Amino acid sequence: MTGVDTTKSFTLRDYDLAGTLTSGQAFRWEACNQRWTGVIGTHWVRLHPGPGSLTAETAVPVPDWNWLTHYLQLDVDLDEVTRTFPDDEPMRAAVAASRGLRLLRQDSWECLASFILSSTKQIVQIRQIVALLCERYGEPVAVAPACPPAFAFPCPARLARATEAELRACKMGFRAPYLLATARMIASGQFDLARMATLPTETARTELMQLPGVGQKIADCVLLFGYGFQSAFPVDVWVMKALRQLYFPGRRVSRQRLHRFTATHFGPSAGYAQQYLFHYMRTKASQPAKRAVA
Repeated sequence: MTGVDTTKSFTLRDYDLAGTLTSGQAFRWEACNQRWTGVIGTHWVRLHPGPGSLTAETAVPVPDWNWLTHYLQLDVDLDEVTRTFPDDEPMRAAVAASRGLRLLRQDSWECLASFILSSTKQIVQIRQIVALLCERYGEPVAVAPACPPAFAFPCPARLARATEAELRACKMGFRAPYLLATARMIASGQFDLARMATLPTETARTELMQLPGVGQKIADCVLLFGYGFQSAFPVDVWVMKALRQLYFPGRRVSRQRLHRFTATHFGPSAGYAQQYLFHYMRTKASQPAKRAVA
């Protein structure tokens, strides 16, 4: 399909769209009749997966679709990625159970803010908080006929003008002052998010951890899902459980030891390996909707 249009079809191989969109990376996708609706930047988009294909629909014509290709990482060679994984039994099992799982490439600010809001929350709760935040502070975006209203993720400058009480009204609780302070630092120019993409992983992680409410796990999520730093390996409760059960069964292993292990064992696409291990452990535990991202 060529020209400016509201639909675009892509040929895909090995892409588990449902698994990818529900794997705890992003929190703004809604499923209905095997279609997925969300907002990427200022684009409302509906995705129709099919056998070996994906059709995307927008509310208004768009001149190019690079924003969607980038977000969904459609050009990634998944075989090339998984070949870098360690050849051990847990990793082989995780790849077999999660075939087609991809990493998204999100806007760094939306990713950062969403994971600040994720602390000690499950996915369903994070989605509710983010939905309220966008509804109250985000700019409306055009949607297809008969679809409910949709909103862009609010920019740092808009949230910087809010009060802590107003943000708490979005059900974010103790996370409100963290989000507010971070938004004000970014809106004022005190912190440059774009600069993170130019830094080595360790340096970028250290700088992100200077932001209110950002520890190592949240920083690694932002580095991986927002910037594409493949060496970033977020360790949440599910990944911790996977590492201990799959690699250190019956042993008492400290968090520091696990971090040292992840830094050396999983190769150049460690972040991808982390997502496969998480998805495998979550599926193996038969609790697909309850990722605690603390």
